[in-house]
Amino acid sequence: MQRIYLDNAATTSLDPNVLDAMMPYLTEKFGNPSSIYSYGRESRLAVENARKSVAKLLHAHPAEIFFTSGGTESSNTAIGSAVRDLNCRHIITSPIEHHATLHTVEHLYHAGEAALSYVKLLPNGHVDLEDLERILASSEEKCLVTLMHANNEIGNILDLHAVGNLCKMYSAIFHSDTVQTVGHYPFDLRNTPVHFITGAGHKFHGPKGVGLLYVNENVKIKPFIHGGSQERNMRAGTENLYGIVGFARALEMAMDNFEQESAYIQELKFYMMEQLKKHVKGVGFNGDPVGRSLYTVLSVSFPKTEKSELLLFNLDINNICASGGSACTSGAEQGSHVIRAINNNPNQVTVRFSFSKNNTKEEIDQVVDRLKDLI
Repeated sequence: MQRIYLDNAATTSLDPNVLDAMMPYLTEKFGNPSSIYSYGRESRLAVENARKSVAKLLHAHPAEIFFTSGGTESSNTAIGSAVRDLNCRHIITSPIEHHATLHTVEHLYHAGEAALSYVKLLPNGHVDLEDLERILASSEEKCLVTLMHANNEIGNILDLHAVGNLCKMYSAIFHSDTVQTVGHYPFDLRNTPVHFITGAGHKFHGPKGVGLLYVNENVKIKPFIHGGSQERNMRAGTENLYGIVGFARALEMAMDNFEQESAYIQELKFYMMEQLKKHVKGVGFNGDPVGRSLYTVLSVSFPKTEKSELLLFNLDINNICASGGSACTSGAEQGSHVIRAINNNPNQVTVRFSFSKNNTKEEIDQVVDRLKDLI
């Protein structure tokens, strides 16, 4: 059986057109962007054109776009800078953030740099905005609110404007981990009340190891890596030239084809829900799958049986790639902190299926067929 890849929230395949855009910078155009001769200037131009292109696609200013090694670095930088440079002494987050956020805020809290509050969640996994306002209103310190735009495991989507406006009201700094949404939804950052957002090329058919940090122009932070004048003195180190070129090309393609691709992928998600309900007894779905939810992610709870306990393992043997929680923790046996927080039912086994433009209905039929046997 051909391998069926349904773990696109972990990473996507590199689009051949993106590779084509990157190739010249892996071969003949190898100059260092900081060198002053023509080879270097050509590379510098490639980086700055990529920055302009990304800024235009996100409706931001090029000076607000910084290229990083990925979403984890971007979130670490934003959260650390908010505490150290913007004097946020109270961090408000949720228990279902990505570990790039959770581990960072826990580290700052244990180091005594900031107080830490977790906002309550509604039964469907959405953030309780009334509770968020209560925490903001009662805080005596300046707050950093860090809440992800879309959850990587259950797919729930946050209302960025509602949260951003609350932050404005209480003079809080707002960081949103948008790794699952940049490249999957159009952004208009000029008209979105957010101070920091993040992106990762490998979530939308770009290369791994390159990401984005958007820093609103009204926010002044200090350099986050020292040692050189790259990224306008903010992030020292020779730029990931071909990664940056690939990131910009992938984002451009994603936004050009957004309408038809998102509709197609959404259809696959709903089709899989339908087929599972039809063929698997006792199946359930986590989060808010038909409401405010990522069109790319479906979190499924299967009834726990002797057969289903090894479900992921058996899917893998059958050449089907899916995940239990997030890819970042799949080796560990502790289960998913996200599922624990919203649906702590020991009699269920959770599998996340996540889709891309490369998946087909035939693949979903094959997977549902296998699942019938495995459960």
